[in-house]
Amino acid sequence: MERAQVVAGVAMELNASEQAIDTAIAQATTLVQSMIGARTALSISPVAGAVAQSKAIEAIAALAGAREAMVACHAELQKDHRKLGYGTYAVGPLNKPDRPVEAEVVSHLRVAS
Repeated sequence: MERAQVVAGVAMELNASEQAIDTAIAQATTLVQSMIGARTALSISPVAGAVAQSKAIEAIAALAGAREAMVACHAELQKDHRKLGYGTYAVGPLNKPDRPVEAEVVSHLRVAS
């Protein structure tokens, strides 16, 4: 297997891992929204399900930590890539910022009656 193919394979796995974490964060936040919406729709006290909701939020925080670690991994791989002299290589979106930017906020919440 050629060096370029090996590097491309790692880059694709890195990109897939980053996307998987982002997808998991989005799914977990949707779960929390659903829990709040269900409680409101059923006119249940905020006390009910509070522990479960707290655990889901803890999971989101853990996923955020995993995302930070993956971004750091990406940065380290970029350094190694340059140190080893593999030249320029890009997979995924080409307009990658040097630092994280704030994502556009899209709301999926609706008023419960």
